[in-house]
Parts: sequence; C-alpha cells; structure tokens
Amino acid sequence: MDSMAFVMGCSAIGAGLAIFASIGAGIGQGMAAGRAIESIARQPESRGTVMTTLFISCAIIETTAIYGLIISLILLMANPFVGQLQ
Repeated sequence: MDSMAFVMGCSAIGAGLAIFASIGAGIGQGMAAGRAIESIARQPESRGTVMTTLFISCAIIETTAIYGLIISLILLMANPFVGQLQ
C-alpha cells in the first residue's frame, strides 16, 4: 500500500469522525431549546433570564459544530500530514 494513499484514507476517516460533532451539537441544541420552552411554560415570569441563558448556551454549542467542520475541512483540503511523508 502506498503511504500517501494510507494518509489520505486516514484523513478522510478523521474528517468523517470530526463531522460527528455536528450531530452532538444538533442534539444538544434541541434538548436545550426544549428544556427552555418547558421552563418558560412553567414560570412565564422567568422568560428573559431563560432566553438569555439559552442564546448563550446555543452559541457555545454551535462553536463545537463549527470546530468539527473546520477540522474536517483542514484534513480534507490542506492535509497537514502529507508533508510528514517527505
């Protein structure tokens, strides 16, 4: 097996695994939004505090998905491991 093909294959597998961060982020945001709506339904007067906390937590959760996308794009397009073969 050619070492370049091995590195490219492993990079493709790593990029696929990095995309799993998006699945976790989607599940996390859905759960957070559901719990926030449930909290507002139980205590409508706490709407402002709950919504502020929800927006901050969704922004933090979304960065996980963005990091996974960036890692997968780096592995597929720039591939820093190819330079180590030479």
